[in-house]
Parts: sequence; C-alpha cells; structure tokens
Amino acid sequence: MGVTRQKHAKKIMGFYKHNFQFREPFQVLLDGTFCQAALRNKIQIREQLPGYLDGAAQLCTTRCVIKELESLGKALYGAKLIAQRFEVRNCSHHKNPVSGSTCLLSMIEDGNPHHFFIATQDQDLSNKVKRKPGIPLLFIIQNTMVLDKPSPKSLAFVQKLQTNQLVPEYQKQSIVELKEKEGLVKQEGEKRKKRKRAGGPNPLSCLKKKKKKTQEGQEPSAGKKKRRKRKRNR
Repeated sequence: MGVTRQKHAKKIMGFYKHNFQFREPFQVLLDGTFCQAALRNKIQIREQLPGYLDGAAQLCTTRCVIKELESLGKALYGAKLIAQRFEVRNCSHHKNPVSGSTCLLSMIEDGNPHHFFIATQDQDLSNKVKRKPGIPLLFIIQNTMVLDKPSPKSLAFVQKLQTNQLVPEYQKQSIVELKEKEGLVKQEGEKRKKRKRAGGPNPLSCLKKKKKKTQEGQEPSAGKKKRRKRKRNR
C-alpha cells in the first residue's frame, strides 16, 4: 500500500471521525458492482479494507443486492458468492425487492444515522451519494481501493455546523427527547412572565417643588397692606 495513498485515507477518515462521529468498527455497505470489480482485480476486501481504513470494518450488504446479483445469472455468479459472505442488513424491501442502488440509498436516509460507508462502482449511485452530507464513498481503480474525498455537500454541511447554523437531523430528535425527559419543553401558547424588578422611588417624585412666582403688577394681599399713619394736629 502506497504511503501517499495511506496518508490520503487517514486524512479523510479524520474528517469523518471528527465531524460525523464515525467510529470503529466501520460499517461498509457493498453493492454487486464493487464485488465484481474486486473479483476482477483480485482484491481481498476483507483482508485489505481494514488496513486501508486504519480500523476494524464490518462488511455488509442487503437482500436486494444479493437478489439483484442472482437475477443477473452466471455473469455475476462470482460477485454473488462474495456478497453472500458479508453480513446482511435488514432493509424495508423484504417483500418487494428493489435494485441494489435504490436499496443502498434507502439505507442512508435521514442523515445516515448508522454511519454507513458506501462501496460501489455505479457512477449514478455515486453521484446520488455525494448529494448527501456525511457519507464516505469507496470505489476501485484498477487494483486499488480508494476512499473518495469529502463531497462539496459534506464540506458545506461542516461549515454550517462550525458557525452554529445547523444541527444534524439525527441529533434533532435526541435533543427533543432529552428536553421532554427533563420537562424543559413548554406548551404552546405559554409565555414567560416577566419579573418585576425591585426599584427605588421615582426620581421625578423626589424633585423639590418650585415656588410660584408672583405675577408682575399683582397687588399684595389685603392682610399685608401697610397701614397709613395719621398725622396728629397739635
């Protein structure tokens, strides 16, 4: 394994661990095209992938993927044998199987709460995966497995998280349930009562009243008139 490729994978894994809480064992969902490419290029997925991701990995697929490989006949018989060795995860198409790509897309809905990797050679599926944030994408080039760099959607999502503008979908429900458990959720229409602050007397009421000035030309009151002195005749 090349040193440069290993550093590339380690850097990308750090991005998903730090920003999307990916932890070991890493769960990798594989489709039929990836299994066929591994068979053609003689890649031992179970042995090589954990070393590339630098951690334990659980390889898994779905019933829809296996059903699709069975329907394609002998051409993909080897890929079907490889897929059958992996853990089969329950999907919502037990009674009515769908295509492998449609099934894998359904497994990463609602913010990819199970932290799946998607391993595929299907270009159309890859493009749809890149439109969802927080989904690591694996593919094979010649005889080498490659972990794709984070998509623009993932980078934009992380930027919003860092500016506290967005909460991941899988965390919103946890926050609501925690608030309900602690009794912090308020009923609709409930308003907070404002507390009255204790304050001193109104400063305006403490001002001294100004004395009224007597108007100009106003005669003094009768009680205050000066008495004239009479002159006595001697």
